[in-house]
This record gives sequence, C-alpha cells and structure tokens, in this order.
Amino acid sequence: MEAAVLTDRFPRTQVLPSQDMPTYQVAGEDLLETVRFLRDAQGFDLLADLCGIDWKDRTPRFGVVIHLLSTTHKEYVRLHVGAVHDTVPSVSSLHPGANWHEREAFDMFGIRFDGHPDPRRILMWDAYPYHPLRKDFPLAGIEVPLPAADVAEVTGQTVEPAPMMGGPFVSPGGKMSEGEPSALDQSWNEEKPKA
Repeated sequence: MEAAVLTDRFPRTQVLPSQDMPTYQVAGEDLLETVRFLRDAQGFDLLADLCGIDWKDRTPRFGVVIHLLSTTHKEYVRLHVGAVHDTVPSVSSLHPGANWHEREAFDMFGIRFDGHPDPRRILMWDAYPYHPLRKDFPLAGIEVPLPAADVAEVTGQTVEPAPMMGGPFVSPGGKMSEGEPSALDQSWNEEKPKA
C-alpha cells in the first residue's frame, strides 16, 4: 500500500520512519475510520497485535500500537495513536480480537478505550491500584494485600493465595500429567523441602 493512499484520505496521518513495515501516526479522532478503511478498502483484515506504550518523557505520555495484516497481500501495517487524556477509541467493534488486547493495555498501563464493551482488568484483580507496565512502576513491584475472594484458590476447606509461579499451569500437588502443558519452571526462588 502506498503511503499517499492513507495520508490523502486522512490528512492528520503522518508517515513514521520504519525498517520493517509501513508505519503511521494516526490521530485518535481518525482511528476508527482509518482501521475501517484499511480493513474494508485495503484488505488489512486481521488485527495481529495491539499494545500499550509508555513514552515517559513525551506528550501524550501513553500510546497504543496496532499491527494489522492483510492475509490476501501478505503485508503488515503499523499504526501509532497517542492516548490523549490516557484514552483511545476502541477498535474492538471492527476487530473483535482487540477486546483482550485493549483490556490488557488498560490493566498494565491504565489506557482507557472509549466504546470498549467490557472495560475490566484482565490480569490483575479489579481493585488493584496500580498499572505494572508503567515506567514509573518499581521493578520489585509494590506489595499489596491479595483479596481472598478475587485471587485465591480454594483447596478443600482452606483458602490459599493463588500461586505466583508457573501461571495457569500449576496443578495441585505440583505434579502434572503427561498430557498437560508445562509451564516454565521458575521455582528456583522457592524454598525447597529438605530430602
């Protein structure tokens, strides 16, 4: 796709330098129409990725990057959009797969998506007060008490905090059957029972 096809139709769109694919800075007001035009008129029918970005020293500080793929032409296009007042229009009405990506960007960066059908956190519990991928979030994290009802597993009659290691593939007793997917072993920092 020629850059002029997009910049002539959306004059606020700017071409950004890129070595791997056509890349554009899109105004938030034009985002939905730009994505619709790319999907319907240019064949970019698959939303491959949508993620948040923290440009700590820029204005606006937060932004969103969208990668679209044309499955017909085997080409990608990248769109950057600034999150003015930490808000970007949701593209989930055009690409339903954006739903979880937008929820993750909200959860990790605090970017809100206008028009999103389900604007809840997806990784952290709803009352979690921080956004862990912001550049000002400490690498060691911030200690916060786990809410038992939201983030706990019930085993028998006792309530234990959800395991922090191994993600969703942790099984009771620590053993997994041959047929289950395995998680990366990060138990190096857990205290081992003495044999």
